[in-house]
Amino acid sequence: MYEYKIEARKQRNRAGRRAVATQGSTNAGRARAPRRAVSHEVIVSTALRMMDTHGPDTVTIRSLADSLGVGAMTLYTYFRSKDELYDAVRDHALALAPPPPAEGSWDDRVRAILMGLHTVLIEHPSLIQLMARRPLAGHEPAEITEAHLRALRDAGFDPATAARVHVTLLYYLLGSGMWEVQRIADQHDPERRRQFRAAVEAMSARDYPTVVAMAPELAQTASGPGQFEFGLELIIAALRQRLGDGGDGDGEA
Repeated sequence: MYEYKIEARKQRNRAGRRAVATQGSTNAGRARAPRRAVSHEVIVSTALRMMDTHGPDTVTIRSLADSLGVGAMTLYTYFRSKDELYDAVRDHALALAPPPPAEGSWDDRVRAILMGLHTVLIEHPSLIQLMARRPLAGHEPAEITEAHLRALRDAGFDPATAARVHVTLLYYLLGSGMWEVQRIADQHDPERRRQFRAAVEAMSARDYPTVVAMAPELAQTASGPGQFEFGLELIIAALRQRLGDGGDGDGEA
């Protein structure tokens, strides 16, 4: 009887060891299971979507990896740093804009470049910050800058003035884009619309007669593609006048 109990205990121990070994093998198999494959295109498009939703500053290599279902080290095989990732996302978004025209009058080329960029900025708000951070890094920004400066030089602006005009138009593009993105968000938020109406109604017609009288017009033109184009045409008209007046744009192209 005693020997029988010993043998039974040995059998139970062997069964337990086999179960542990089997479980360990299963866990090891899980650990070695390949992670979901990703591509450069999938990474940057996912990062752009996350940045548009939550803002560029909220997106890290780790949060992006979690969203993709891969390890952070997988992304480091594509991008050595967060700056490289940001540059890739910016180039990906800018590539969605129409290519800069190589022919046509200087003002038509400038208009086409700015209108194309404005459309992409409104569709992808994170691009505003990405462009402002590193305006010349990467292929796409350099290509657009080359086309823009070439158009201004072809117009007759000297290098110094062409550079100033380029930066002025960039300021207008990014500033108006930031304004319009916020206004679009306000229009889709009932509480913000209510607050705007309350602020206008609270204004004193005695202290601010012009603002109160023009409140409907101001609300109508606060955002929208028509407003950006209107301002751009004002700038282009001023540039034409400067060239015609023989001002600083008289340098050799």
